[in-house]
Amino acid sequence: MPPLELTGERTLPNVPEENYWYRRHLVVYEWIAARVAGRRVVDMACGEGYGSDLMARLGAASVVGVDANPEAHEHARLRYARPNLRFERDLVESFSEPCDAVVFLQTIEHVQDAEAILEHFKSMLGRQGVAYVSTPNLLTLAPPGAEKSDNPWHVREYRVGEFRDLCESHFDRVEMVGLFHARKLRAHEIAIRLGWDSVHGRLGLTERFYDRFTPAIATSDFRLAGGGLERALDFLAICHVTS
Repeated sequence: MPPLELTGERTLPNVPEENYWYRRHLVVYEWIAARVAGRRVVDMACGEGYGSDLMARLGAASVVGVDANPEAHEHARLRYARPNLRFERDLVESFSEPCDAVVFLQTIEHVQDAEAILEHFKSMLGRQGVAYVSTPNLLTLAPPGAEKSDNPWHVREYRVGEFRDLCESHFDRVEMVGLFHARKLRAHEIAIRLGWDSVHGRLGLTERFYDRFTPAIATSDFRLAGGGLERALDFLAICHVTS
């Protein structure tokens, strides 16, 4: 299968130095997969395809992975093959197929017209349909007081209230959960507050430590919870159509 270049625009599995970001994305796919079993799912901007494959493997009735990038589409099509999984090369703005769930993770910050995208997703969903939409927390990306980080692929980054308002303006009911560090990532967070960053540099341990630490990160080193959202790494909106 054609390899994909690690550009920073999409997350890839099986890249040791990328493992933190891969697991940070994968844990959300796992959480969603448990809730879409037996349902028809469209995974918009699916990238490499690992999340689409996971949901198909864990019991979704069908999964369509949609991505406009020709290299990502061809890679996903060749790498992941299941009877209930297919990949389509298309834009998220134009692909339309009736479904029970739309998944759109870590991408809404990349789009020019988020309002139109959410309205399009709603049009694809039947009654009791759900859109799962995630985005990083502006406050964990940008310097204090800034309205955006220096990520060149991001058009807009959101605070929790802004993201909630955006989703609630298009869907009948919206639940919000946040992604947080757990287990060894939480311990690492505390260690940094206590001065670990100055210690490993002085001792010459930086490269050796992170060459071991980063590949060892697992999805269990993250947790999804409904409280303290202003401190979350990422927000996940569960957007319901009830009428």
